[in-house]
Amino acid sequence: MHTVAVLSLKGGVGKTTVALGIASAALRRGTRTLVVDLDPQGNATTSLDPPFTDATLADVLETPTRETLERAIAPSVWSEDVDVLVGTEELELLNDPDADSRRLANFSRALDELHRTPLRETPYELVILDCPPSLGRLTKSALVAADSALIVTEPTMYAVAGAGRALEAIEKIRKELNPDLRPIGVLVNKLRVRSYEHQFRIAELRENFGSLVMPTAITDRLAVQQAQGACSPIHEWHSPGAQEIALTFNMVLAKILRSNRAGRHRIAGEDAEGPDWPEGPAPETPEAPDTPAEVSESAG
Repeated sequence: MHTVAVLSLKGGVGKTTVALGIASAALRRGTRTLVVDLDPQGNATTSLDPPFTDATLADVLETPTRETLERAIAPSVWSEDVDVLVGTEELELLNDPDADSRRLANFSRALDELHRTPLRETPYELVILDCPPSLGRLTKSALVAADSALIVTEPTMYAVAGAGRALEAIEKIRKELNPDLRPIGVLVNKLRVRSYEHQFRIAELRENFGSLVMPTAITDRLAVQQAQGACSPIHEWHSPGAQEIALTFNMVLAKILRSNRAGRHRIAGEDAEGPDWPEGPAPETPEAPDTPAEVSESAG
C-alpha cells in the first residue's frame, strides 16, 4: 500500500484536482484506492459524493481505531474501487500548528490499522492524501503517514514560493519524524502553454527544483471543472482536452507506483516496481487524441 500526500502551501493551485486526477487514473488502471480528504473545505469529498457517514476524518484523527475507520470510510459515487475517508469543516478545529509528535502519529496509526486488517477482501493499493494549503496538524499528519509527497504548483510567482515552502516542510518532517518520506516531484497545474509568464516561472521552478519538476504539466482546461461538477472521473469525460489531461495523470500515477520503494504500508514480500520515471502512460490506458503538455526547458 503506497501512501502519497498531495500538497502545496499556496491555496488555489488545484491540489484537489490533482488528487482526483490521480484517483481517476488509478480507477482506470484497476488500482484499489482510498482518497483521504484532509482539507476542511471538503472539495474532494464533495466531488466523490460518498453516502452519509456517522464519523469523519476528524474522529479518526482523535481515535485511530478500526471501528472509527469503518464508520468514516464510504465508497465514492465513481466506483466501489475508490473509497473516501470523509472530510469535514470540523477538521479546522484540529489544525493546531504546534501539535506534538504523538498526535501527529495518530493518522499513521490509522493507516497501519487499515493495512493490517483491510475493510474489505481486497486491500487498498494506493492511498491519496488531499492536504490543506497550510502547515498545521493536518498536513504534518499526512507527511508523517506518507511514503511520498507530490507538490502541486501553478506557474505563478506566489505559487512557486509556496512550492519552496512545501519542499522545506517535507524535508523537516523527513529529518524529524518520517525518515522514509521523500518528495516524488513538483507538478505544474493550470499551465497556459502560450503564456510567456508561465514559461518564465517554469524556468524558475527548474532552477530551484531541478529534476523534481515533472516533464509534463496539467494544462488549464475547462474539462477539469466540468468533470468535477458532474462528479465524474476525468478519464470518463469525453472531450479532447479531458483526454489530454487524463494521459498526464496516467503518467503521474505511474511515477508514484513505480517509485523505488513500494511504501512501508504494503504487503510483505512485494517488490518495488520498475524505473523511477516511466517512459509513458500505463499500458491499460487507451490512446488519447492529444499528447500531454511538456514543461518547457526555457523561459522563451
